[in-house]
Amino acid sequence: MASKSEWPVAQPPIAADSAERLFFDDHQWETIEAATAQIIPTDHDPGAREACVTRFIDHYLSGVEYIFAAADGSGFLKIEGKSEGAWRERIAAMQKTYREGIAELDAISGRRFGGTFKDLEEEEQDAVLLEISRLPKPEPVVIGRGRPSGTFLQGAFDEGMDFFQALVLHTRQGYYGDPAYGGNKDRVGWQTIGFPGPASLADTNSCTYSVREHFVLDYDWAELIPYLRDAG
Repeated sequence: MASKSEWPVAQPPIAADSAERLFFDDHQWETIEAATAQIIPTDHDPGAREACVTRFIDHYLSGVEYIFAAADGSGFLKIEGKSEGAWRERIAAMQKTYREGIAELDAISGRRFGGTFKDLEEEEQDAVLLEISRLPKPEPVVIGRGRPSGTFLQGAFDEGMDFFQALVLHTRQGYYGDPAYGGNKDRVGWQTIGFPGPASLADTNSCTYSVREHFVLDYDWAELIPYLRDAG
């Protein structure tokens, strides 16, 4: 099997910044937009809504055309053969997860508040997401104040995830991922964490963009390894 570096590059159905919808209908789009805006809300920084996270999810769920961006930014790798079959099965399963998840959001919203999820107040939407997650709401994480409880590193592999888990993962990916995939509009996700990011994927491939300036190159190993520091 050829490595990804040898896969052909194709142009996706629509541009990354296009407003055209590929998978969601209007109701589904508005529902997911409201849900992602609860996961990464807008405050003093732009949130999921401003980053167009829903567009990222819509592109991802539309098929296999937006899975692997080409390293030079010229398009997306064309998935073929057994890999294509495997990816289509995976995306089809995730499409079903989203359809059923959106229906469940509306069912809970109707039972508890008498309306569809997208039309609820933010506090009501939060309550619905809390119920569908089937998990206690996490406490705020404050860096530097002890070890946060109940937090974990979440991987990038969504296969087998339930709707809420997948929605949270995809919201993060759409907010912090490269704009080539349809999210992180105007690089707002990067801006919130102080990451300048490349102007395009091509800049990373040509080494025009570098993160060297962000590395500490002159250091004492004893500063990094407590054992050595204490031994001294």
